[in-house]
Amino acid sequence: MANRRDSRIEPSFEGSPRAKSSDGFSVSEEDRVVPASRKSAAKRKSAKAKSRGRGRDRSQRGLFSIFGRLLYWCFVFCIWGGIAVAGVVVYYGAKMPAATTWSIPDRAPNIKIVSVDGQLIANRGMSGGEAVGLNEMSPYIPEAVVAIEDRRFYSHFGIDPIGLTRAMVTNVLGGHFSQGGSTLTQQLAKNLFLTPDRTLERKVQEVLLALWLEHKHSKDQILEMYLNRVYFGSGAYGVEAASRRYFGKSARDVTLSEAALLAGLLKAPSRLSPARDPKAAEERAQLVLAAMREEGKIGDKEYKMALSAPATRSPSYWTGSENYVADTVMEELPDLIGDVRGDIIIDTTVDLTLQKLAEQSIRRLIDESGKKLNVTQGALVSIDDSGAVRAMVGGYDYSTSQFDRASEARRQPGSAFKPFVYTAALEAGRTPDSVRNDAPIRIGKWTPENYGGKYYGKVTLATALAKSLNSVAAQLTMEVGPDAVVEAAHRMGIQSDLQSNTSIALGTSEVTPLELTAAYVPFANGGYKPDIHFIQRVTTASGKVLYENNGGSAPRVLKADIVGMMNSMMTGTVEVGTAKKAAFNWPSAGKTGTSQNSRDAWFVGYTANLTTGVWFGNDDGSPMKKVTGGALPAQAWHEFMVAAHEGLPVRPLPGTWKSTPPDTVVPDEIPSADNSQPAPPAPVGQSSPVAQATARQARPAQTVDADGFDMPSDGGTTASVGHPVPPGDVGGPKKRRQTSILDILSGG
Repeated sequence: MANRRDSRIEPSFEGSPRAKSSDGFSVSEEDRVVPASRKSAAKRKSAKAKSRGRGRDRSQRGLFSIFGRLLYWCFVFCIWGGIAVAGVVVYYGAKMPAATTWSIPDRAPNIKIVSVDGQLIANRGMSGGEAVGLNEMSPYIPEAVVAIEDRRFYSHFGIDPIGLTRAMVTNVLGGHFSQGGSTLTQQLAKNLFLTPDRTLERKVQEVLLALWLEHKHSKDQILEMYLNRVYFGSGAYGVEAASRRYFGKSARDVTLSEAALLAGLLKAPSRLSPARDPKAAEERAQLVLAAMREEGKIGDKEYKMALSAPATRSPSYWTGSENYVADTVMEELPDLIGDVRGDIIIDTTVDLTLQKLAEQSIRRLIDESGKKLNVTQGALVSIDDSGAVRAMVGGYDYSTSQFDRASEARRQPGSAFKPFVYTAALEAGRTPDSVRNDAPIRIGKWTPENYGGKYYGKVTLATALAKSLNSVAAQLTMEVGPDAVVEAAHRMGIQSDLQSNTSIALGTSEVTPLELTAAYVPFANGGYKPDIHFIQRVTTASGKVLYENNGGSAPRVLKADIVGMMNSMMTGTVEVGTAKKAAFNWPSAGKTGTSQNSRDAWFVGYTANLTTGVWFGNDDGSPMKKVTGGALPAQAWHEFMVAAHEGLPVRPLPGTWKSTPPDTVVPDEIPSADNSQPAPPAPVGQSSPVAQATARQARPAQTVDADGFDMPSDGGTTASVGHPVPPGDVGGPKKRRQTSILDILSGG
């Protein structure tokens, strides 16, 4: 029993305070080396730690796995992207011509128009300016352009990866396209070969062409080509055209502030043009100056000076009157040399100094009297004896109106047309001493009247021309016939169609100032009609002559004695007539003209050197306020001719005329009282035997050329007071039937 009791083992439960061993000893939990609960906890902690370690390992392995996958796929995408880009490049590159055939296209030819002394009148053509070498232009220009447009130009290979990346990031962050990554080389490639379309194909081709340009040309060559071709706004291509356009000077003379303004235009030429928005152009120029300072192109002192002295701009584009000449030259050029295939230089006949003087005179007179006299426009043409045009002003201001009133506007010449009537009469046998009866006449239903209704009875033709008597001019036209007057005018240089009717005597057919002035040249040079020309010579940039005006022979259109008689009669206009304001210390002659209601006022006068015509009026044909040819036109003529003849030896007018005494009458040239046909005229260019027997030294007619003014008696000639002196139909043979207005207009 005892043994059984001793050998009995009490059951032990985990967590009980005591337990017995097989030997009968009782062992408490505290007596154990590692308590059972701690062991268990340690095991659990160890298991958890291992679990966490395994989790961290798995997390790290997963992170590296994701990053690796990302790198992997990026690498894959790069490979495929590169293949795709290469495919696109190959595809669009294959559509381009072979690289061996690529060449720089010719720059649009420039037409340089210069004056007779070599001064620039204008540059015309697609480029609007000559090409200027990089070493010739102001050094500020390339520096400014590189600083603002492509600061790494001299270090990249045609494409700027840094600039391209920066532009892409800026555009993405901004949410819109605000910057471009194109280099100057890419821009040149686009300008030379491509259209401005924003397509993938064009961009790829632009890159390929840029790489080709960099391979074939130096940086300086690329920059020079760019500056001579890029658009600067307001129709100006290239720095020379832009400099002339905005500053009125060559690109060789551009200042720092002006160069900054030019460089600033390249971002948006049309929007930033100073001709459109001067403030925006100036603000952009300041950014360019800041970029130049940042790049070390200029110092602080230069920067401050440029800011304090901004670019001075021309008031407007092509404002000078010499551009009227340039327009005319461009119209004539194709007939002389055909198509322009390269840069050319045109030497004109125009004296730029005289051109400026003529322009100043026209503008000054309009500025001073325009509002008071209702005058808004004027024109002047001056031609030498050889037919060379020395000056031509086509209007008040070229920049506001390019319409050339000198060569394109047809206006009524009024009494300035009468010299052709008298020329036809002299050629038909009349002389300056021939007498006509100045009185009211009626031609059909037309009754030409003298100014103020005054008539002078019997007067010589010299007196009638000097007094500008309308009735006598109408009589002469009836005597010789309107066709003879038209023929004489056309023969001497009038090109416009003329209505062959009796009213042509009063200048009712319209002509241009250029052709009217040209038709007076035979009076000045002795009777010859030269070829009127503006162009003396055309050469290439290398000096090859493409055209040259060698003068040639001018046909005689007036006999010497006719020239002498006409000059004798027309000197009175300047010496004692209404054109006295035109007189200066040279023998001169001419004729004033005023159309109905003073719509047109003319004076065409000449010396043995120059023939100059002046016109004033309004484009809309509205009347001026009592402006006549002896007023503004004569004043402008005087100012111009004094300057043109300064320092030249005085020369007399060609031809002489010996007139008869004032009381000598040539009966065979006076229509009979019964209006029968006059006696046959003396031979052309000769006076009657009576006139020859009593001839004496030539003298100008001592009269006053009224031409719109009241005409006082000149001593010995009695003016009527408005009542008819002879019968109303005096002036030609009597018509057998009534003449209608239709007959007059058609020449009947």
